[in-house]
Amino acid sequence: MGVFSRTSAHPDTLRPEVANGHPNDPEKARRRNKNKEPELPRYNEQGQQINHAGHVVTRGVAPDGESGRSWFHPWHFLRICFRSSSTASMWTNLLWPFTIASLVLHFGYGDHDLWIFITAYLGMVPCANLVGFAGQELARKMPKVAGVIMETTFGSVVEIILFVVLIANDGGNLGVIRAAILGSILANVLFCLGMCFFVGGIFHPQQTFHEAISEVGSNLMLVAAVGLVIPTIYYNSLAGGRLTAQQADAEALKISRGAAVVLLVAFFVYIWFQSRSHHGLYEDILEADEERDHDRHKDLTKDKLTFTESIIAVVVALTFVSFAAVFLVQQIHFMVEERHISDAFLGLILIPLVEKVSEHLTAIDEAYDNQMNFALSHVLGSSIQTALLNTPIVVIVGWGLGRDMSLTFELFDAVVLILAIIVVGNFLRDEKSDYLEGALCVFVYILVAVSAWYYPDPREEGGVSSAGSPEGGEGTATASEAVAHAATTAARMMFKV
Repeated sequence: MGVFSRTSAHPDTLRPEVANGHPNDPEKARRRNKNKEPELPRYNEQGQQINHAGHVVTRGVAPDGESGRSWFHPWHFLRICFRSSSTASMWTNLLWPFTIASLVLHFGYGDHDLWIFITAYLGMVPCANLVGFAGQELARKMPKVAGVIMETTFGSVVEIILFVVLIANDGGNLGVIRAAILGSILANVLFCLGMCFFVGGIFHPQQTFHEAISEVGSNLMLVAAVGLVIPTIYYNSLAGGRLTAQQADAEALKISRGAAVVLLVAFFVYIWFQSRSHHGLYEDILEADEERDHDRHKDLTKDKLTFTESIIAVVVALTFVSFAAVFLVQQIHFMVEERHISDAFLGLILIPLVEKVSEHLTAIDEAYDNQMNFALSHVLGSSIQTALLNTPIVVIVGWGLGRDMSLTFELFDAVVLILAIIVVGNFLRDEKSDYLEGALCVFVYILVAVSAWYYPDPREEGGVSSAGSPEGGEGTATASEAVAHAATTAARMMFKV
């Protein structure tokens, strides 16, 4: 297997003289860069390596993540965690009282179902943000590519916890889990990516990103979507026809478990590609992206958490996230039965928005700083992890717990996923973005949200969906043809030259 060297990357992204308008005069470009931002010393008088803030760099720690402190300092810990990574993230910390209120209501006033759901939902926002911030602080102490992977993984921990709690709750939330899986991907590729394009386009006329980030991400999303919707197409093609609904459901469950194993293997291949065989390419892309940040020098001089404080922050955040997830799951039945909120809206919209809040804020802040390669890495990386890691984990955990967690999604959800990939794939193809494309992505997401709000619960309509009852056999051939046609169209448009 060939290994990409750091000189194998796209020249337009990595050559500073091109970015600064001097393609034929590298020396002039270097003088301009030197005048623009003087290079800070890398070593102190004692010969020790220091970072931009003047802190001596600890061995094994990346200079950007050096805090200049060690162990745990309560005041610095609270102050840095409250400051968070951006202004928007900092404001989410004002929602911590809702986290405490959800604990009080759950253990002291268990009959206030609606208020428990509301406080737990709002209270999960600062918890998820703290998970993301602590993961970001920990990731800064590592190499660029490994740090981005770890940061994205910590963001997915919230989702994994929520899915596992859902499936462990007597197996009665499988429909919500299926909707939440696809809803998480839609929230990333439509809402979050759209907001990145929109916010970045407002402050920068046109932003560019590297083809290695966009093409690998969009191609993997297409493969993941195919793997996710195959059991749905299988079920709807055969249920009520050549197979009874029960037989088709049993076979689709086996296919789902096989697909989960394949998708999990695909995830590890993707990680190897990004972190080992082609890590030099990604490192240069991300390092070049950092130079676009006009206020990077301010970010580098900010106080940072120590390694110990980062670990403590992750543990505290995950503890509160777990409580909030349990509280939310326990109130799902009340919200569906008493408040008449459909499973589609709950799974596609409400749950994904709150579980992905930290990743959304991080990516939008990076787009604001004109770091579109970082933003795309977080958005597409999070979607890929949902499809290739989180979903297989849920299927395998359900397998171990005896839950029939199959990938027979609602036809509405599956078709919307394919259409979303078509939209995003077209926007990513030209390697440029502006606020119009961002607004269009958000508008598509709003249309999906409105449709999900009015989408009926399948059990109320006699099981018209793939996840419904055996009575839903009539008309399934047409529906499955629609999914297959959408998948074919997506493939053609994604790979169109």
